[in-house]
Amino acid sequence: MIGREITARSILNKSKIFDYCLNPYTGCQVGCRYCYARLFIPRYTGHSEPWGTFVDVKVNAVEILRRQLRRAKKGVVWVSSVCDPYQPLERRLALTRRLLAELLKSQFPVNIQTKSALVLRDIDLLRRFEAIEVGFTITTENEAMARLFEPGASSVAQRIEALGLLKQAGLKTFAFLGPLLPGDPHRLASQLEGKVDRVFIDRMNYLPAVIGFYRLHGLEKYATVSFFTEQKEKLVETLEKTGVEIEVLF
Repeated sequence: MIGREITARSILNKSKIFDYCLNPYTGCQVGCRYCYARLFIPRYTGHSEPWGTFVDVKVNAVEILRRQLRRAKKGVVWVSSVCDPYQPLERRLALTRRLLAELLKSQFPVNIQTKSALVLRDIDLLRRFEAIEVGFTITTENEAMARLFEPGASSVAQRIEALGLLKQAGLKTFAFLGPLLPGDPHRLASQLEGKVDRVFIDRMNYLPAVIGFYRLHGLEKYATVSFFTEQKEKLVETLEKTGVEIEVLF
């Protein structure tokens, strides 16, 4: 793992999905094979190393955020858009936790999206927000498939268990089911029952960039519109029985 300390000019940035996005790190140890950030982050940072093998730590992030919050209009902050805020380095550095503590002081609404059960460490902070939603990206219930595509993520079982614990703690929770990978969608939907308030479903949106990885592992038949549509329909069929709010993004 290649890591370096950098200084950021801005940490609270405008987003087209939420009002703001906040990325404590540049690069991501989770190393998802399908991540859209791998298409542009190396080009803008000068990194030539493979995605998942480098992380830049924004050492002045807390100071910059504190300064930006003084003049920022209140809005929802997405943590994070191009890295996992709870990737392995966070366990030691607690940078995401310190940034959340600053957001808490100003009570900016927060939406956290991760693949790491480390988020449970910060339940004490999260429960003090007036408006917060915490979610996990889950692409399949198949552990072997998840390890293949998301080598640095918590296991699927750990993610689902964490959702349940967050829900029990009184937090609003969601699951982002995408990009859909091979697996049993009925089983996945059933495992989420009672653990989430909302579910988002999405397909693989960057197929040209990852089709080589599919072919390398003999998975081409799972990189088709018909596969994504079939998986979506099965998920919706089971999720509708649980009464959870569903939003399909394709």
